Amino acid sequence: MSEKRVIKTEETKGFSIQDLIIVAVLLAAGAVLKLFVGSVINFFGMKPNFIIASYCLAILLVRPKLPGCAIIGILAGAICQFLPGTPWLNFISELLGAVAMYFMMKVPFKFGKLDLNPLLSTFVSTVISGGSFVVCLFVFMHMETSGLVAYIPIVLGTAAIGSVLVQLLYLPLKKVLNR
Repeated sequence: MSEKRVIKTEETKGFSIQDLIIVAVLLAAGAVLKLFVGSVINFFGMKPNFIIASYCLAILLVRPKLPGCAIIGILAGAICQFLPGTPWLNFISELLGAVAMYFMMKVPFKFGKLDLNPLLSTFVSTVISGGSFVVCLFVFMHMETSGLVAYIPIVLGTAAIGSVLVQLLYLPLKKVLNR
């Protein structure tokens, strides 16, 4: 019986039901938090982007292949369409952020026994997502260069807040999910 189970596990490709549930719950939680809490928590114009933090956390926990990360990014972009913001630009930025997360999660970042990969990979992914969003604003919405430069500290601050949030949540959720 255990042989069949091993063969079945090796044959499955893509997301398991548990993986889909983890991704769905985290993206839904990110959307709700961004909608209701994101406006309340605001540090000098910087607020956590719970959508980015939730898909970074989902990717870290589920560890999908590149196409799976792209799907998670597209889903995150689709969720952003229902939230206040700039329509359609999130598809590009969240896709790029999720793909960056795929590559970043593979790089070992350890400080002694402390795994800093969630912190650093989320920071880089958020900077790529936020940076690409701002560049898209600049290109498609004809934003002035001064406006583009003004977004840099906001993107970096948002990345810092989100990466700390993911680092704090990653280990407890990993233990709860036995991953």
